[in-house]
Amino acid sequence: MLTSIKNRSVIVTGGSKGIGRGIATVFARQGAKVMIAARGEEAAKETVNALKSEGLTADWVKCDVSDWDSVQNMVAKTVETFGGLDILCANAGMYPQTKMVDMDPSEWDNVISTNLRSAFLCVKACIPQFEKTGKGRVVLTSSITGPVTGFPGWTHYGASKAGQLGFLKTAAMELSRYNTTINAVMPGNIYTEGLEDLGQDYLDTMAASIPLKRLGAVEDIGNAALFFASDEAGYITGQQVVVDGGQILPESLEALEEI
Repeated sequence: MLTSIKNRSVIVTGGSKGIGRGIATVFARQGAKVMIAARGEEAAKETVNALKSEGLTADWVKCDVSDWDSVQNMVAKTVETFGGLDILCANAGMYPQTKMVDMDPSEWDNVISTNLRSAFLCVKACIPQFEKTGKGRVVLTSSITGPVTGFPGWTHYGASKAGQLGFLKTAAMELSRYNTTINAVMPGNIYTEGLEDLGQDYLDTMAASIPLKRLGAVEDIGNAALFFASDEAGYITGQQVVVDGGQILPESLEALEEI
């Protein structure tokens, strides 16, 4: 059993939908005080209300994670609301699917800013709080796409997710002086609203290519993030864990036929 994180203050960026909502829900159900950072007011309020209906502690703050002033405000509101900050789950991201030949450079810049620049900004903004308390936890939501696999239309997304892991290594060394760890969860295909938009044929094809024969649940990522945020993971930093149902293991689809 993991050490309780009850009453610990947690920021989950992009926490109103998809994987972020799954992370926020897992932490809140463990007794954490969860601040959901999101751009969309309606979805954020709906998520907060859903958590509060279970008797859990949650609030939200409007935040553009690619903007430094907005990120600083996110941290300030969390400290003001919950009395401090213990854990950052830097999850916010976007993944429009556009092949390079059709991609406007502005789309590339937007994805890199939202997915990669945001990781730097959010971690930087939290450092004064980690220094003040003498401890902290950071969990990044990366992906298997980019660091391990590729998919047409996601050159910008893959680059941003691989970049997060490059950032992770040196950030782990720099954060160690504050007794703060930073690690990454690398999801495979997780069933979210975003994947749903890609169509049932895509969902069925991806499930068939996974040894466990199913897409992951958002709570699967939340549970991995919870471990990295626990006291038991206090000697793990600069690392990543793949949560993909074995998706990256087969050499080919034919290999799955042998299972």
